[in-house]
Amino acid sequence: MKNKFLALLTTLALPILAFAEDKLDSGDTAWMMVSTAFVLLMTPAGLALFYTGMTRSKNALNTFSMVMGAFVLAFVVWVIAGYSIAFGTSESASIQSFIGGFGNVMLNGIKWTDLSGSYPTYVFIAFQGTFAAITVAIASGSVIGRMKFSTWMVVVALWGILVYAPITHMVWGGDGALLFDAGALDFAGGTVVHMNGGLAGLVLAILVGKRVGYNKVAMKPFSIIFTAVGAALLWFGWYGFNAGSAFGANAIAGLALLTTTIATAAAGLTWILIEWIIYKKPTLLGIASGIVAGLVAITPAAGFVDVSGAFIIGIMGSLFGFFGVVKLKAIFGYDDSLDAFGIHFLAGLWGALAVPFFAIKDNDLLWDGPLKESGDVMGQFMVQVESVLVVGAWTLIGTVIVYFIASALTGGGRVNEESEEIGLDESIHGERGVNL
Repeated sequence: MKNKFLALLTTLALPILAFAEDKLDSGDTAWMMVSTAFVLLMTPAGLALFYTGMTRSKNALNTFSMVMGAFVLAFVVWVIAGYSIAFGTSESASIQSFIGGFGNVMLNGIKWTDLSGSYPTYVFIAFQGTFAAITVAIASGSVIGRMKFSTWMVVVALWGILVYAPITHMVWGGDGALLFDAGALDFAGGTVVHMNGGLAGLVLAILVGKRVGYNKVAMKPFSIIFTAVGAALLWFGWYGFNAGSAFGANAIAGLALLTTTIATAAAGLTWILIEWIIYKKPTLLGIASGIVAGLVAITPAAGFVDVSGAFIIGIMGSLFGFFGVVKLKAIFGYDDSLDAFGIHFLAGLWGALAVPFFAIKDNDLLWDGPLKESGDVMGQFMVQVESVLVVGAWTLIGTVIVYFIASALTGGGRVNEESEEIGLDESIHGERGVNL
């Protein structure tokens, strides 16, 4: 009787024992689930409020809808095909350099018991899906107030497949992926997310054209308080973004958490000081902008650099962001409505290029590349330059293609002048975001 009981117990325990053999870690799993929730909060709450506060009251609801609509659609697209393209494998080495395979479309072939390292693959898929969603949502900030909602939603769907997923594969796709094999360092998405989303926003802004009355009539923000609350929520969620990219509750996550906080605080303070010196008035919009610039700048470096490096990256990220918002846009005259390019692209570019100069020379932290293999700082810098050029070119070309396809499918990408004058809240959604 005793032997039969033991045999039965062993049989029942086999699935659990098999799962344990793959080294599931409950602490890592819990942290990655929490990190996923943090990053999810960043888009339909943090980014949506950050953008909505900066837009005009007649477009407030449309702005929130652009961000929230982007999130829900981009996540669905990610599950359907984006994950497979980004992290799947192909039998062709030449194809594998740029995209993964299609074997995991609709998550085919992935079981709920599969692990990615020490936590479930399903958690990894969800975590990466929140990255995909916020990246395209960032681009919405450049075209607020004049793009058709229908065009925008088609852009979101196509862009997630043709632009975001291939770039994610090239940088993070593992052995065989172009920039991963080159040794490009991007801890949590300086190139994949911020350069990508920021540049896409600028391209869309140029293609759709300037807002009616741009630089001729005042376009006052609806609520700076909303923007500041959005920045605070972004900062909170960013711990999932950066510390979560350590893929476990470990020392690297702790490093990323501290460097993220240091860089962000330094960047917010820097923006205040710049405004105080130049304009004699420190603004709430300025500190909110500086916070986001610092978060963006430290993202590609958070798990690689030390405390002093985080200070410098944050300060310089704020300077680059300020230059993009105040000077660069004025020089070239483009209408980047909410400065997605000025902050996300430029601060992300700086952070990506700064990594080799401030990285901790520790093999447990760095990925394979010139810096890890031989301590070659300039060699690693050239790899970083290659990375930003490849990502920039792919984003530029891919976004142009996506826009023209979306525009053709929706009968033009821009609302008519009457709708723009009325405001997109009422003309597109039939609702009012604000009753004034």
